[in-house]
Amino acid sequence: MKMSTVLIGVLYMLILACGNPDKNFTPAENGLDAGREFIDACLKGDFSKASFYMVEDEKNKQLLLTVEAAYRERDKEGRQELRLASINIKEVVEPNDSTVLLYYSNSLDTSAKKAVIIKRNNIWQVDFKQTN
Repeated sequence: MKMSTVLIGVLYMLILACGNPDKNFTPAENGLDAGREFIDACLKGDFSKASFYMVEDEKNKQLLLTVEAAYRERDKEGRQELRLASINIKEVVEPNDSTVLLYYSNSLDTSAKKAVIIKRNNIWQVDFKQTN
């Protein structure tokens, strides 16, 4: 009887740990960190992590699903190239204390991109719908 109680307790803790993977991610200390974490997670195919560093709304979720689908359509070598790509930060602009504009490219795709990172409720996250 005691063994079954311990087993049930262990199973309960495992379910709780698996049920909320976002707790493993550290909140960004600033806008630059949030942007880098989001971009790096997208390049590496870690869309759960990317979602953690993204403003949660329906438009952003849909855009991230589109990026994930494009990532999954790549062949194994294409995904590996993305995972190995590095982020090239061109410029960081802070128009106010709660907004960071991160201009960047990556070593695989050198076209200029912009990420908009905002601070809400003391949390820095990428607003993907404003990013290009």
